[in-house]
Amino acid sequence: LVLAQSVTDAQRLLRLGCRDVRVVGNLKFDVVVSDQARKQASLWRSGLGSRPVVMLASTREGEELLWLQALQSQPDRLEQLKALGVLWLLVPRHPQRFDEVNALLAQAALLCERRSAWGDREPDAARMTSADVVLGDSLGEMQTYYLVSRMALLGGSFAPLGGQNLIEAAACGCPVVMGPHTFNFAEAAELAEEAGAAERVSDMAQAVTTAMRMVASGPDENAHVQACMAFTQAHRGAAQRTVDALLPYLK
Repeated sequence: LVLAQSVTDAQRLLRLGCRDVRVVGNLKFDVVVSDQARKQASLWRSGLGSRPVVMLASTREGEELLWLQALQSQPDRLEQLKALGVLWLLVPRHPQRFDEVNALLAQAALLCERRSAWGDREPDAARMTSADVVLGDSLGEMQTYYLVSRMALLGGSFAPLGGQNLIEAAACGCPVVMGPHTFNFAEAAELAEEAGAAERVSDMAQAVTTAMRMVASGPDENAHVQACMAFTQAHRGAAQRTVDALLPYLK
């Protein structure tokens, strides 16, 4: 017995000679958004205020520079973002890069607040009013980051690195803007795009433009959130199907 994530995977396994292949789906769809994350997100929102948060989720080396170049490529873009009240939330994939990314933001003359400085408290509302970027320099808080964000630009997809997991973002009701490189999560990316839970763009400059459009269009953004919830709900159940397939062997 071989359990496959997708029909495509099952076909490949059959060509390799596997005989009993069953498609059970992607276990990542069974993610549960924790009560702790929801409680923490509520606390953070008290300090973040009404500013729309746009997250750069799990960025990889070079992608922060692409983002900065996209911001600076058009003289009026930063002013438009400020008019919309956008607060950027930048969460690098690897913790050893936190200080490096912080230095890059300082070099770009962006006012940055580090999540690590908050401790167990809510963000300082006065400081959040003037901040350009929050650096998500913590571990184990991705769900909270997604819950406070209006949308997320998917790290790893703007450089040829295959993208990161977008399912957890969708489970938190956070629509995703993804670049051209999503081969690590090819089926999930395709399904999310079809469901309206994700939008694909050609590069980082287009991603920033798309984020501005989504922030400016409230009703459209709400439709994206509903699409996220419907998308994740529609594909749940892989864990149960896996257990059901294995139980006869355990008996």
